[in-house]
Amino acid sequence: MLRAILTASAVVAALLVPATAHAEDGGPGIPRLTDRNGRVLTLHGWNIEDKEHRGEQALTGITERHLRDMRAKGFDFARLLVFWDDLEPRPGRYSRSYLRKIERVLDWAERYDIRVVIDAHQDVFGPAFGHRGIPEWATRTDGLPFTAHPEDWFAEYFEPAVQRAFTHLYEDADLRRAQARMWRTLATRFARHPAVLGYDLVNEPMGETRPGEDLATAARRIERDQLTPMYNRLAGAVRPADRDAWLFVEPTPVVGEGVPTGLGRIDDPRVVYAPHFYNTAMEAGADYDPGAGWIEAYERAVTVYPQRYRVPVVVGEWGPLNNDLPHMNRFYRDAMASLGRYTSGWAGYVWCYGGGYCAADDTGALRTNKELTAEPYAESVAGTVRSASYDPGSGVYRLAYRAAAHGSRVTALSLPPGTWRITAEGDARVLARSPGRVWLWAAPGGSVRVSVERG
Repeated sequence: MLRAILTASAVVAALLVPATAHAEDGGPGIPRLTDRNGRVLTLHGWNIEDKEHRGEQALTGITERHLRDMRAKGFDFARLLVFWDDLEPRPGRYSRSYLRKIERVLDWAERYDIRVVIDAHQDVFGPAFGHRGIPEWATRTDGLPFTAHPEDWFAEYFEPAVQRAFTHLYEDADLRRAQARMWRTLATRFARHPAVLGYDLVNEPMGETRPGEDLATAARRIERDQLTPMYNRLAGAVRPADRDAWLFVEPTPVVGEGVPTGLGRIDDPRVVYAPHFYNTAMEAGADYDPGAGWIEAYERAVTVYPQRYRVPVVVGEWGPLNNDLPHMNRFYRDAMASLGRYTSGWAGYVWCYGGGYCAADDTGALRTNKELTAEPYAESVAGTVRSASYDPGSGVYRLAYRAAAHGSRVTALSLPPGTWRITAEGDARVLARSPGRVWLWAAPGGSVRVSVERG
């Protein structure tokens, strides 16, 4: 029995001891995400971004407050948007200033113990079409037309010039090499940063449809014939620089409509399937329809790939624009329950202060219905997770696991603001507490049951 209560620094030291933990499936046939020491991870967090500022002002819209407030609300994960056009404004000329700005955000994340995935983000390809992402010098359109759609920017993905630009990115040898060098540059710089969990290789990739193809057929072909080889190339670029990071691979956004992906196998041992979770009607402003079966259809479709290739799932973006419509409370409850069944975590869109997609209002409080994303969970488990669930009705979280036989036996729980009662049964004890976090110690190989409920 461990009788002493350790300091926070001692807990951190204990967490650094390698564990021999593993996880049961996150859903039927789906592995769980782990850290480099084998602890089972659950990620609850948000995207953080600055799409407004460029050049010397790039990333100034992200402040330390973003990371501090996220952790204070119980979130342990950030998906950090970075833009190739800022990183490499001219071919072969990488911005040292931009790399330093990325590192500053990562340092804040380390300070608040938040894991980060660096996301190579693009919206409608990039600056050539009035957005952010792939540099203009890497944009080839063959003179095809482009018409902006200010009221429906997503429709711009279907403009001929944009679609052709994706084809060139996937198929042109020099652009392939440039994209690989870009990722090698990022991985070389940040491989040893303690906050970095992994790399999201490209945000919401799209492609070029062929005459007579419906969108679902085109998406599966693009995923099979262009995205799969691209991800394998980029994995080959990252691995010499970073052997441990997880590589997050995305399908096209078409999976949001309940269409299984056509992605093939990525030949790397640390791959995460990272789909997004958006509904077309809700993105256009409609309310959630609980009877339409969208979440159920999405869950059935999105679990096919990780079951087949035995990779964990982390949903990289989700959350509607309008949060206070009549059925949005039901949506957040249904969505959180679904995500808890098959994922190792998620990043909502987006942590900012104000209206629209912002998670928080100007005071930093979670906005209407988004407070339902803040719930107790096990950030890291030194052992084999048997079950984990949260009942929002009763406000009770339950975790069952078998402690690791060797190495660290410290498990960390994250708690939203408030007073919580922790009960640990089996060969386990509460080791230490700090605002919003609890650490548990368990005997080697012991069977542990934990319950968390509001005090």
